[in-house]
Amino acid sequence: MLNLLFCCVTVLAGLAFMFSSSILLQILACALYSNWWPMLSALMYVVVPMPCMFFGGGSTQFLISRDGGGWIDAAKFLTGASTVGSLAIPIILRHAGMIETGAMLIEFTSFFVFICTVMCFHRASLDDYDW
Repeated sequence: MLNLLFCCVTVLAGLAFMFSSSILLQILACALYSNWWPMLSALMYVVVPMPCMFFGGGSTQFLISRDGGGWIDAAKFLTGASTVGSLAIPIILRHAGMIETGAMLIEFTSFFVFICTVMCFHRASLDDYDW
């Protein structure tokens, strides 16, 4: 029982560290170049989990299932669209000349860390803590 509690705390601490690292990179992309336009992609970090919360019952399992239906398909589409938007915003801002290339690359690194965090959370939730 104590081993299970230690594993749960370790996983949650690791996920919290990864998520906070992603947010730190997001802030650094803005602060290092004295330009706060890259924070627009942080808005998408809030939007990405919303379809899971509203249509998937808080679980990420519906994303890998073949089950369909109006709301499930809408949730899959909104998750995909907000994920693509997280990548597209820095590219569009760089193309428009509003941010530097370094800020765009830091944004991509932040996005990669965020996606790794989501994938680790998804894997941990599928395991149902069977350590």
